[in-house]
Amino acid sequence: METIRHTAPLWRWSGSSGGNWFFITIDGEAGEMLSATRLMRRLETGTVRGFGSMRVFARIGESRWSTSVFPQKEGGWLLPVKASIRCAEEIGEGDRVELALEF
Repeated sequence: METIRHTAPLWRWSGSSGGNWFFITIDGEAGEMLSATRLMRRLETGTVRGFGSMRVFARIGESRWSTSVFPQKEGGWLLPVKASIRCAEEIGEGDRVELALEF
């Protein structure tokens, strides 16, 4: 299992139905590592997960959870951060967050 570390701000996306979702963008060297790993897995298995996603274990502070990251057309990846993690780690929109991803 590989581990990457990344620091980026938590940001909010508001849907047309009024829902809010929170993400951290993983770009730069960390994003490139995720893209390379996804390509290798695709070559090894011949399959791609829904939306091109990749399963990871994410860690912010003391919180660790299983989730998926999603590639972006303009580069980088999105890590969704659910409410229970934001509450447990006392983070909010605009906070710079240090995270680790295991994949």
